[in-house]
Amino acid sequence: QVLVSSSKWLQIHGLKRNKLSLSQILSQIGFQHRKDYVTTLGKLVASRYADGLFPQYKRAQDGSVYNLTAKKELILHFVDCLMGAIELYKQRMEWLTSESRQIFGVIQEQCIVVVLDFGSVAPTEFDLCRDALSMVLVEQVTQIAKFNLIRVAQDLTKWQQKSTPVSEHAVKSAVAWLWKLDHMTAASHTNSAEALLEAMSDEAVRS
Repeated sequence: QVLVSSSKWLQIHGLKRNKLSLSQILSQIGFQHRKDYVTTLGKLVASRYADGLFPQYKRAQDGSVYNLTAKKELILHFVDCLMGAIELYKQRMEWLTSESRQIFGVIQEQCIVVVLDFGSVAPTEFDLCRDALSMVLVEQVTQIAKFNLIRVAQDLTKWQQKSTPVSEHAVKSAVAWLWKLDHMTAASHTNSAEALLEAMSDEAVRS
C-alpha cells in the first residue's frame, strides 16, 4: 500500500512536469496579449489586432490577458487531465488521513523515539492506546531506519537503551513489549519531562 501510494504521489508531482499549472495551460491554448513601450508616445501600448478576434482570459494574479486560440478538443483534453489530477489528490488525501496516519500523521524522520505517556486512562482506553501504537509501529515505523520506545513512569522504562535498527524482528519485539506493559497510575509532569529528555539524549534521534 505504501508503494502504491508513493507511486500515486509521484504521479501528482509529475503533473507539474506535464504542464498542468494555469500558466502552462494558458501558454498551450493561446498566447499572451502583449504590451510594448512606444518611445514616441512614452508609454506602454497593447496590440489591438486581437480585440474581438479571440476569446480572452484575464489572470487575476497579475492582470495579464491571454488570447485563447485552442480548439474545443484540446480544451477538453486539459479538462480530462485536470480531472485526473484532482482524483489523484483525493486518493492521496484519503491515504494521508487513513489508519495510523489519521492519529499520528506521517512519520518522515528516519530515526525516532516514541514517548508513551498514558496519563490516567482507564484500562479499556489503555488497550486502545496500545492498539493505535501497534498500528503505527507496523504501518509506519517499518518504513524508517531506527526507533525506540520510552514509557513515562516513576521508574522510566525503555524498550531498548538506544534507538535500534528497524527490522521485522525488532518491530515484533517492540509490539510484544508494548503489550506487556502494566496499567498504572498517572505519572507526574516531572516524569514526562524526564522521558522527553531521555529521548533527546540519543544523538541519532531526529524526532
